[in-house]
Amino acid sequence: MGRSTQSKLSDKKPRQVRDAEATKKQILDAAEAEFARNGLSGARTEAIAKGAGVTTAMIYYYFQSKEGLYQAVLQRPALEMHEVLQQLNFDNFPPEEALKLLVKEAIAYEAAHPHRGMLWFQEANQNQGKYFKQGNWQENFAYLIRILERGMAEGCFRQLDPFLTTLHIIGVCNLYFNAYENIKHTRPDLELLSPEMIEQHTQAAVNFILAAVLRTGD
Repeated sequence: MGRSTQSKLSDKKPRQVRDAEATKKQILDAAEAEFARNGLSGARTEAIAKGAGVTTAMIYYYFQSKEGLYQAVLQRPALEMHEVLQQLNFDNFPPEEALKLLVKEAIAYEAAHPHRGMLWFQEANQNQGKYFKQGNWQENFAYLIRILERGMAEGCFRQLDPFLTTLHIIGVCNLYFNAYENIKHTRPDLELLSPEMIEQHTQAAVNFILAAVLRTGD
């Protein structure tokens, strides 16, 4: 076998892998939009295939079933968020700074995917969290819980219930995006998803959360 032939064969596999990953991402993106609109029970595989620019056979090739695709769609945000949080090395920062950093990253992620809140609504409404619990979101919650526990142990945060406080912080960060389609009608004069308004939301959320958790003295 000549060198040129070997080179062509060696180049083929990486290109195929790249093409496969690109195709899977197209399918996941289209499926995310369809599941956000209709949930698992109402979503149509044909609509997902059309949105992704692939055949329905391609969807089943990569994900085996509509349910398998749905699971992959729900797991993707959990995995992405875990990778983001893992890279931030919160233990290298004082608790207050770590909390600020986490809040800013969480809001930035939500701003980049503002429609994903509908996925969680559809999952809660149709399936009571049956598939949500497979996403290991508790690992992502744990980052925030550990920051709160460390802040309380060091005396810079008030004594709080870490789990409930985590839920409250998530609500402050996420409601802005999850309820956007309703909230936008309360202030039609504002472009709530503009970079300027998201920056205002971020700073207001940081200030509000820190005011709630910081220990101000006895």
